Amino acid sequence: MKLKFLTIKRKTVLAVILTMLIIVGGFTTFFTVRANASPKPLHTIVIDAGHGGIDGGAVGKTSGIDESHLNLQYAMALKSLCEKFGLGVVMTRSDMNGLYDISAPNKKKSEMAKRKQIIESSNADIVVSLHMNSFPLSSARGAQVYYAIGNDSGKALAESVGASLNQSIDYAKKTAKVGDYYVLNCTNKAGILVECGFLSNAEEEKLLISEDYKIKFCYNLLCGILKFYEM
Repeated sequence: MKLKFLTIKRKTVLAVILTMLIIVGGFTTFFTVRANASPKPLHTIVIDAGHGGIDGGAVGKTSGIDESHLNLQYAMALKSLCEKFGLGVVMTRSDMNGLYDISAPNKKKSEMAKRKQIIESSNADIVVSLHMNSFPLSSARGAQVYYAIGNDSGKALAESVGASLNQSIDYAKKTAKVGDYYVLNCTNKAGILVECGFLSNAEEEKLLISEDYKIKFCYNLLCGILKFYEM
C-alpha cells in the first residue's frame, strides 16, 4: 500500500506537540502534518478496544482493574489524538458494553462477527486493535505489535508502530510479529493488534493505569501511524 500523507508548516501543529511534551516529556519523534481543509478526513482509522461486556479480559495483578476498561481508556485517548491530527476515527465500541447479541448462544462468535461488520463497513484505511497482556511469569513485560500473515500493508504498519513505541516506551518490542487473531484475519485492510503491556507485571501495570503513561503511549502509537502514512 502506498499512501501519501499531506504536510504543512510545523506551526499548525506546534501547540498540539508542545502540549504532549509538557504532559509526558522526552518525545523524540516529530511529524509535520497538514490540516485537512475538506470536511471529509483524508484518512480514517478503525480503533478497536478489545473485550467488553461480560468479557473483561486480563486482570491487573495488584489493582484488580480488568483489561476491557483499560483497552477502552487507551482507545478513547488514541481517538482524541487522531482527531487532533485530522484523522477520521471509527470505534468498534465506545463504552463498556459488549458487542455481542445478548441472545446469541455463542457470545464470543457474535462479538467477533460484529467487529468484522464494523471494520468492513467502514471507509477506514487501517485497523488498530488495543489489548493488555498477561502471562504466568510475572517478569514478562513490554508492548508488542502484531499483524496478520500475508498482509503486507499490515506488516508495514506494525513495523512502523513497533519502531515508534520502541524509541520512547521502555521494554516495547521493536520487531513486529505475526499474530493469528480474528480481528486481523477478518479483513484485508492494514491491521495491527497492539498488546500495550503486561497487567501481570506489577511495575508495568502501575504504568499502564497512569494517565501520563497512557497519553505518552498513545502519542507514540500515533507517531508510528503517521509515519506509515508518509511511506
